[in-house]
Amino acid sequence: MKLLVAEDDPSVCEMLRLFLEKEHIQAEYVHDGHEAEKLLRERNWDFVLLDWMLPGRDGLQLCAELRSRSDTPVILLTAKTAEKDRITGLELGADDYVTKPFSPLELIARMKAVLRRYKAAAAAPSPVPEVEAGPAAGAEPEDEPHDESRPIRYKELAIDTHTREVTIRGELVANLTPKEFELLLLFVKHPKKVFTREQLIENVWGIDYYGEDRTVDVHIKRLRDKIATKERLWVSTVWGIGYKLEE
Repeated sequence: MKLLVAEDDPSVCEMLRLFLEKEHIQAEYVHDGHEAEKLLRERNWDFVLLDWMLPGRDGLQLCAELRSRSDTPVILLTAKTAEKDRITGLELGADDYVTKPFSPLELIARMKAVLRRYKAAAAAPSPVPEVEAGPAAGAEPEDEPHDESRPIRYKELAIDTHTREVTIRGELVANLTPKEFELLLLFVKHPKKVFTREQLIENVWGIDYYGEDRTVDVHIKRLRDKIATKERLWVSTVWGIGYKLEE
């Protein structure tokens, strides 16, 4: 594994080094945001640990920039404990959030859980729950296999599962992350289904997800921000239950 640790506290780096080496994980350590930014642009990493309060450029800025071009797993390390801070980190694309002081064993467990989710998503398509019979207007019948050479369509929205591109009225929706794409694809494949947060986590993140279900709300908000038009949000909230595709 190629692991980058961006952390300005030498004692934290030394603690991590000892525990990571026991797991046979070799890491490169940097202590400045500008140095971390340089390495993130120059090399491909399997995992990144980012301290929120790095000098030069902070971890939030680095996380947002990395996520705009890569799906590399990211965990934020920070002393901030307020819910709004956790949400901010998740909104910017972090996969998880660990507050200081933390147990190295818990951090390693969270890293392994994030990696399992990524590997599971890459290895096989997400399972989907049973849905009501009959497609919504504009959607393909759910009992017919989809021809991968043709986009999946719902109203003015089209999803090309081969190129992983989404268009609305022919205009490309830019910068969808893999999780946002999978969420939208799940909704479009099942246009009448109301999904609970637990169902969305199981289908998009995997059954071994190790984190907060608040992550779903954050990703839905980001997805809406990217695909919403004057006419519709595309994904609507069903209060007390979860989310569904807007009819």
